[in-house]
Amino acid sequence: MTATNARRERLYREYATFFEVSERRRRWDVFTDVPWEKLEAGRTDPELAYGAETFCGVEMYLPDYVSQGLNLVRDSFGQAWFQANWAYEESKHSLVLREYLLRSGQRSAEQFDAFEQQIRSKRWKMPFQSARQMTCYGSIQEAATQLLYQKHLDLAKQRGDTVLAAIYSFVARDEAAHAAFYRKVLSVELEDDRAGTLRDLSFVFANFRMPGVGLVPDYDTRIGFMRSAGVERATFLDLWFRLLRQLGTSRRELAAAAPAATRPA
Repeated sequence: MTATNARRERLYREYATFFEVSERRRRWDVFTDVPWEKLEAGRTDPELAYGAETFCGVEMYLPDYVSQGLNLVRDSFGQAWFQANWAYEESKHSLVLREYLLRSGQRSAEQFDAFEQQIRSKRWKMPFQSARQMTCYGSIQEAATQLLYQKHLDLAKQRGDTVLAAIYSFVARDEAAHAAFYRKVLSVELEDDRAGTLRDLSFVFANFRMPGVGLVPDYDTRIGFMRSAGVERATFLDLWFRLLRQLGTSRRELAAAAPAATRPA
């Protein structure tokens, strides 16, 4: 077996394991697993609704994420089929948040339609051009998103919103699984080309932005609120340092591999 074929086989096995675990332990149903019956008539919490709407807005760029990301890895069965599975799971995230906002009465159909039109008026563009760089991006972004959901899960629990807390629990678990798969792929990349992978990882981190920047309406105000749940700069740095440990590298090794500090084209 050639090195290329061995790499493809390993990535396939990583995806097969990811998918098997997902099927056995992590699947959930928007309509039957969320405790919708616990929605309290007339209950409103503008801050929780604002947070749910913000998460939903970011998730609604799914057509852009999928159309651009899938073709980037189409020659790798494991990575391409992961992208297809990722798209399915992410589609549930926007759907369940939309259902929450409408069923709770905190957004009307007309209000949500206006919000959706604002979302559709802009397109997300892939921030990096190579599959490996986007894998680096995914490993950071998914972990950061999981952290945000977890913090807002805690906030929903504090506010007594058991339905939103259940939703965030399901979604955060998905995001954690996605981040773990990206780390698995990065481990393979490090074995194949450690210097090049570390160079890409350093470059991506230096130029990293969350996907909603410049797209979701009132994003600066929204992200300020999202972070008010307890996600400070130090929290993100801790996440970054944990990722380096998980990949078996260090700040020193990463700094030595860092390219010139330039923005992606």
